[in-house]
Amino acid sequence: MTQDRQAMLFGLGAVALWSTVATAFKVALGEMSPLELIWLAVGVSWLVLGALMLRQGLWRSSIRHGWRTAAWAGLMNPVAYYLVLFAAYDRLPGQEAMALNYTWALTMAFLAVPILGQRLTRTDLLAGLIAYAGVWVIATRGAVLRVDFADAWGVGLALASTLLWALYWLLNARDGRPALVAQWQNFSVALPVLTLILWWGPGFAGFSGVGLAAGVYVGLFEMGIAFVLWQLAVRKVSRTAKVSLLIFLSPPVSLLLLYFIVGEPILPSTLAGLVLILAGLGLQQWQKAPRQE
Repeated sequence: MTQDRQAMLFGLGAVALWSTVATAFKVALGEMSPLELIWLAVGVSWLVLGALMLRQGLWRSSIRHGWRTAAWAGLMNPVAYYLVLFAAYDRLPGQEAMALNYTWALTMAFLAVPILGQRLTRTDLLAGLIAYAGVWVIATRGAVLRVDFADAWGVGLALASTLLWALYWLLNARDGRPALVAQWQNFSVALPVLTLILWWGPGFAGFSGVGLAAGVYVGLFEMGIAFVLWQLAVRKVSRTAKVSLLIFLSPPVSLLLLYFIVGEPILPSTLAGLVLILAGLGLQQWQKAPRQE
């Protein structure tokens, strides 16, 4: 099997897992608070990533180096990012939160201008207009001529999560830590912080069996295994665009799972908005593809 084929299989595995997490988020948040869910998921992922580091012989270097970066990076991701993201999922239908969160790539392109000194092209601007038109359709649930959001706070939280995610990756553009080590160190910083917030704040309300299973699933797959599979795909493929396009398979599958498992009716406004968002992302991706040949 060629490296490109291996990369595609790893990428498809990651996308398949990511397609399930919107459903897992909604199931888990029906049983626990966003803070409890992130604490549980981060704890599970921390154990999984730690075991992978031991197997790869990265443990010694991870203890000695990189903690200065991890001290602030861990507060951004997973603490701030997932708290905001889970709060959005707690307020919005899963299909809306999922669709809005997909605009993070465009947010990154716009933030790269002041942070990295990059320039926006006309294609970037057009892609942004198309995608954020989709955001407007979803936020207003189809009533595009009225400034009347169904849940303004939920929409704001979903868009804020894209800002945090984009900022995290832009500020880490020169992070020299291996990806697996960086993720584990960030989670090592986050876990005690989240524990203290829970201890001094709302406390533990306890988990039902369903909530516990969903939370473990989120930590194991969304934050753990899917991350490793995607890293393998990106490292093995000859051209990044080949695997990056796979991410477009995730939203339709996510919608179907939310419909069949959670019982969310698929809103016409979500479908229309998601088509616009994916069209904007596709236009942006098409612009980048020739540069990666």
